Amino acid sequence: MGKARPDYQALPPVQESIRSLSLYLRQRFRDQSLLNRAFLLWAAALTPGLLASEQKASLITEFGTKQLEDGGWSSASLVVSSWKRRDGTPLDAKSDGYATGLVAFVLSQSGASPTQPQLSRALAWLTHNQDKAAGSWPSSSLNKQRDPQSDAGRFMSDAATAYSVLALTGIR
Repeated sequence: MGKARPDYQALPPVQESIRSLSLYLRQRFRDQSLLNRAFLLWAAALTPGLLASEQKASLITEFGTKQLEDGGWSSASLVVSSWKRRDGTPLDAKSDGYATGLVAFVLSQSGASPTQPQLSRALAWLTHNQDKAAGSWPSSSLNKQRDPQSDAGRFMSDAATAYSVLALTGIR
């Protein structure tokens, strides 16, 4: 049950809540964007039984279909095709640090070896696409075009950098 204390996990109301949540997530699995399901796969790596093994395998395969030729993922590829930015600007279709860092981290949390091709290519993308001067990874907002130097613009870069560092260091 994730990282909760064992004495807390053993409480009957907690057990029932986890069962209810697992049932809900299994039933609504396909209704969610691939971005949301990335977080679900991460939770499933920490909570046995949260997803069926077939759902995990299907999700990992689906990530593979969205991986770009350069080894990364774009945030746009992880949301539903009908997603539109509030300002009407097109979503960035190129690989970015947020999507690549998140997916690479989640794959490693799910047990993928760094030598597994999907993860290996993502780690190589992260290694080659860090802004060496700033130490960060590029990313852009799904909501609207933002100035990268604004607080919201830096937030996306900070999130991309956090997931990228987690992926590259193999933290579990």
